[in-house]
Amino acid sequence: MITAIVLIKTSVDRIPEIAESIAALDSVSEVFSVTGTYDLIAMVRVAKHDDLADVIPGRISRIPGVEGTDTHVAFRTYSQHDLEAAFAIGLDS
Repeated sequence: MITAIVLIKTSVDRIPEIAESIAALDSVSEVFSVTGTYDLIAMVRVAKHDDLADVIPGRISRIPGVEGTDTHVAFRTYSQHDLEAAFAIGLDS
């Protein structure tokens, strides 16, 4: 499974509608409305790298109101359980 974090710049007056359209896509697991340079962050999960082209420039970027994207492909995924175990090393007495 390939995970991509997609930072999305949108028309500010249409953020809720755009977020709902993006969230409705099959490969999108979550969409967050955020503060800062970007308006939305989408978590995209696909089977292979080639599928990213179908989802991000092929579908997300074509949604009316999406002005641009910045995509980051994850190397590894760490769950909350893994992070708690990593930070607890050496802390047990």
